[in-house]
Amino acid sequence: MAEVADAAVSGTRSARSAGPGAPVRRVLVAADKFKGSLTAVEVAERVTAGLRRAVPGLDVEALPVADGGDGTVAAAVAAGFDRREARVTGPLGDEVTAAFALRGDTAVVEMAEASGLQRLPGGVLAPLTASTYGSGELLTAALDAGARTLVFGVGGSATTDGGAGMLAALGARLLKADGKPVAPGGAGLAELASADLSGLDPRLGEITFVLASDVDNPLTGPKGAPAVYGPQKGASPKDVRRLDEALAHFAKVLEESAGAGAAGLSASPGAGAAGGIGYGALLLGARFRPGIEVMLDVLGFAPALERADLVITGEGSLDEQTLHGKAPAGVAAAARAAGKEVVAVCGRLALPPQALGRAGIRRAYALTDLEPDVATCVAQAGPLLERAAERIARDFLG
Repeated sequence: MAEVADAAVSGTRSARSAGPGAPVRRVLVAADKFKGSLTAVEVAERVTAGLRRAVPGLDVEALPVADGGDGTVAAAVAAGFDRREARVTGPLGDEVTAAFALRGDTAVVEMAEASGLQRLPGGVLAPLTASTYGSGELLTAALDAGARTLVFGVGGSATTDGGAGMLAALGARLLKADGKPVAPGGAGLAELASADLSGLDPRLGEITFVLASDVDNPLTGPKGAPAVYGPQKGASPKDVRRLDEALAHFAKVLEESAGAGAAGLSASPGAGAAGGIGYGALLLGARFRPGIEVMLDVLGFAPALERADLVITGEGSLDEQTLHGKAPAGVAAAARAAGKEVVAVCGRLALPPQALGRAGIRRAYALTDLEPDVATCVAQAGPLLERAAERIARDFLG
């Protein structure tokens, strides 16, 4: 029998009831992806299948969630947005097909669709030269489709260019001393001599622009984009120093060219998100909000939560990072505020019961408890997740 972590959460309802004497009648599955094995949509499907195997006919509502990183567009489409596609420039200059989501005049744009690690040809990392130009093109495509509200989810980037490529795609001129454009990527910004933002798409000043991210790092410094996230993108210690100096120079030139506030924005929460594309978005007038909060609003989580008696959330790894703005923590916080019981599923559990309880999660079910071999666990994540869901049904719906 798999072991689970059980946390006593003060103020929550009984595990077997939605109120005094009332059985659980509807379950809401609001989980993120299991990175490398299952999409958020697939997680919801597997959990639903397991629950209904144990309790035939159970009323289950699926609402796949994301925190602004990769998988954000898929979550929006699952919630009823239309999927749109555009041909844009990949991080190393090759053309790729990227998707965004549109409903009415609200667009959900995921920078990883254009400039993410998965867009690197052959998966070869390029920390110094990868560009966000395609992300700017994707934002333009959303504007062309009629978007008046842009929700810009950032995460999973291959880039550390401070959003310079994105700005260029939207009409900015970033020039070297000889009047030629700087080279793509963060390293090229060391040669930046002038920045002219007068040619930016005027529609950007007429819309609501939201920067959705699960990190609040500044652009540069010990907690900045190069130092914290550069190594994940292949940056050596020497590369990190080079990128940090180039981005600091970028902010200094923008202050001289675009006004005193430009450099100050580099220290703002979220400026360092996704290799500093957050800084570029803030320059464009975006308002930073935690990604999961934005996405729960966009996806219609509140009414779904109101209909539910039990909430199941989760992601591939429940660990310390989960507690700092990841999707399960956001779902659990909102559910706890509404007095709803929350349990979680995950591939790997690295949080003690006390931490789960503080996050509002009553119990967590890890796939590694069912299958200790990690490689097998990843390969068989779907069937294992169904077994975990059956266990949830026995523990909470029996």
